[in-house]
Amino acid sequence: MPHSRNLCRIVAVLPVFVISVLILGCSEKQGDRKATAPVIGKVEVDGAVPNPAVRIECHPIQGMDQKKPSVSWCMTNPDGTFAISTYEQGDGVPEGEYALTFMWGQVNMISMSYGGPDRLGGKYDDISESPKTFTVKGDSEIDLGTISLTSKK
Repeated sequence: MPHSRNLCRIVAVLPVFVISVLILGCSEKQGDRKATAPVIGKVEVDGAVPNPAVRIECHPIQGMDQKKPSVSWCMTNPDGTFAISTYEQGDGVPEGEYALTFMWGQVNMISMSYGGPDRLGGKYDDISESPKTFTVKGDSEIDLGTISLTSKK
């Protein structure tokens, strides 16, 4: 019976080991990350909290960094607040000048995806006409305040 007890221990520990290896193997090395600064705010649509969430994308005005490209985005919380993420939830945005785009779609529960139609009518998907631009310098938190959007009415 001692052999079966060892086998049970191996079977019990194996999933934890496999998951740990996958997480470590798939995670980005901390040294490869650019420093980020927290960027927070709130979104209102037609003066109210949008439900479901609005997707916010952060676009570098000077274009994507070709040496260390990164993507910064988030979804609004149920109260309309947001914290933009680059590497992990709410960690912020690397230094640079940015324009925000907004898309108010819906969650497809079957595919677990977020998509259109855009209830904002595509009014906020062009960075050259962004209602909100900002600059990140250093690591101090940036509060963008309340960003008021209007639906496609």
